[in-house]
Amino acid sequence: MRGCLSTVFNRAVVTRLLVACALVAVVCLPALAQQTDINRYTLYTGFDYMTSPARDLTQRGFDTDFGFTAKPWLGLGVDFSASGNDIISGGGTINGSGTVYAPALTAANQVNPLIPLPSSIFVPFKSTTYTVAVGPQIYIRHWKAVTFLARPGFGAIHEAAGLTLPPPVIPLFQMLKLTPPSAHPTDTTWFVGLGGGFDLNLSRRVGLRFTADWINTHLFSNLLVNRQNYGRYTVGPVWRWGHLE
Repeated sequence: MRGCLSTVFNRAVVTRLLVACALVAVVCLPALAQQTDINRYTLYTGFDYMTSPARDLTQRGFDTDFGFTAKPWLGLGVDFSASGNDIISGGGTINGSGTVYAPALTAANQVNPLIPLPSSIFVPFKSTTYTVAVGPQIYIRHWKAVTFLARPGFGAIHEAAGLTLPPPVIPLFQMLKLTPPSAHPTDTTWFVGLGGGFDLNLSRRVGLRFTADWINTHLFSNLLVNRQNYGRYTVGPVWRWGHLE
């Protein structure tokens, strides 16, 4: 049920994002004039919403990006984001079947049915995630009122989590002679991804940017068996200055 709800929720978010993109394109298509006066530098900062469906994780924070335009269609971006769980909502859940403890629990259940299967164990957690990425940004400047951008993603990701082990689970580690996970694990590793978005050009120097990114990584490989997918959605103002010769 948790997985179904997470899938439905993330599909709804993506659907709303696609609808918004389509509406913006329809509004801006009549402005057929291409962009000719292009800025050399861009600075973007905005609201960040990040999800990791496999762990039912939702986080909110901020994203900032500094861009250098080398050619009208090509730039270089340096992106930094920080997101975490709010006090009222947010957080995630780790299912036992996706951890390194799953084989031991499954084998123990076959001997003693009173020992729960890993799929029935859910461990809630809160976390804070940071990402840093550097890479090219490809621009489509066919319309003066809107600039589309696409970018591959490659960088580093750091996550600090706080696990809350359910009381019935704690004795299982002693019973099975397993080392329990740290209550406050941290990990840093690399990620790959793909993303893009568009700028609504309010003026030559100011715009409103919307982006969506997919990230794939493997955090906490000593605890979690599978790699994780993240979806990140941001919105905020973008400032531009300088002139591209």
